[in-house]
Amino acid sequence: MKIGILPLGRPTFDVHYAEEKLAGMLADIDALASEQGHEVIGPRALLMERSPEALSSVASADLVLVLQVTFTDAAFVVEASKLGVPLAIWAVPEPRLGGRLRLNAFCGLNLAGHALGRNGVGFGWLYADPGEADLAGLLAGDYAVSRIDGAAAGVAASDMPVPDLKIARIGAHPVGFDTCAYDKAKLKALTGATVDELALEDMFDAARGLDDAAVAPYRAKVADVPNLKEMDAGELDRSLRLAGALEMLRSENSYDAFAIRCWPETFTEYGGAVCGPVSMMGEARVPCACEADVYGAVTQAILQKVADSPVFLADLVDMDVEGDTGVVWHCGQAPLSMTDDEPMATVHTNRKQALLYEFTLKPGRVTFFRLSQAYGEPKVIIAGGEMLRSEMAFTGTSGVVRFDHAAQKTLRDVMDCGLEHHMAIAYGDHRNALRGIAAGMGLNVVELGA
Repeated sequence: MKIGILPLGRPTFDVHYAEEKLAGMLADIDALASEQGHEVIGPRALLMERSPEALSSVASADLVLVLQVTFTDAAFVVEASKLGVPLAIWAVPEPRLGGRLRLNAFCGLNLAGHALGRNGVGFGWLYADPGEADLAGLLAGDYAVSRIDGAAAGVAASDMPVPDLKIARIGAHPVGFDTCAYDKAKLKALTGATVDELALEDMFDAARGLDDAAVAPYRAKVADVPNLKEMDAGELDRSLRLAGALEMLRSENSYDAFAIRCWPETFTEYGGAVCGPVSMMGEARVPCACEADVYGAVTQAILQKVADSPVFLADLVDMDVEGDTGVVWHCGQAPLSMTDDEPMATVHTNRKQALLYEFTLKPGRVTFFRLSQAYGEPKVIIAGGEMLRSEMAFTGTSGVVRFDHAAQKTLRDVMDCGLEHHMAIAYGDHRNALRGIAAGMGLNVVELGA
């Protein structure tokens, strides 16, 4: 077999650590190739951006193996799939040491998996460290995705209607984030939600134009954060102004939720993070989805109504099969009521700007929910679990969860069902109510791990 490799990375992550991981991955590939007589072609250094030359170099391969060394968007993987060559992805975990997400490779795998599913492309995948990955099985097709579309909810339709939502989408979703794409007419037909599409400058201009009185309530919210003085004063001011701007837009237009293109422009053009403001809005029962994820915003609003509590739109960033746990995380935007610790202030791990919150999620029963577009068909995806009391897994707002079903089966289902990289989380067990919501919408339900 001729194996074409495409090692993917991004310079905003820990490049030195990524190169160490890549060296181990290449050593495993070379050892297997030597043992089984395969030929390995393609670049052997991290590809930090789209590379037509790299694609050309693997066009003659019998299998293209994407090495997902750090998080990347899915655009290049989708482009590679158009070579017409069988495709596989190998992503690597990283230890839960309480520091930054140095690689975030699983989220890249998750994002790519959804995008490939939406494009009708089958693929194989592995999530394992060098030295532990079953590469022979991957090449043999043992880890190919097996599409899951779910089944009818199996319960009576809920008498709780899906709320008629008015969503503000601020900025377009990033390129390569197929998970955040949406069709306005289809969304309205499915849920009744309407969407106003605003420009990022609308939010930035509103924030810049606020007087001090409008920003004062948000300064008061953070006054007791112990390490607030460590934050850059200008970044902090600009960040808090975004909270005021969101509230002004909400009150003037009766928005129920926001879907915000949070990066890179909030950092590169405006100069302050929207993550802390998103936490504040979520706590006030105005859900905000990052990366302009409109379906994510609707997902949050539905779960918030069912749970009657704040919700958190999170990435699944790690699954530990041996320890039977996963980690949910986002930069620093979980509602404050989701911790029983003292929240701290922090900066964005990649962009180094304030204001974000940092805390671990409190222990307790949790429900995961996504109104999904996996494989291009609307469906509901649900999971239950127990958030465990644990040390901080990664900086930002994160929690260690034990799903109701084994981590290995849950992980397999995440990939097989084509799940988006964002799921909404609420405390409590709301699965049966969500099944009723799905029944009322006429949607199939996928229950992860079941």
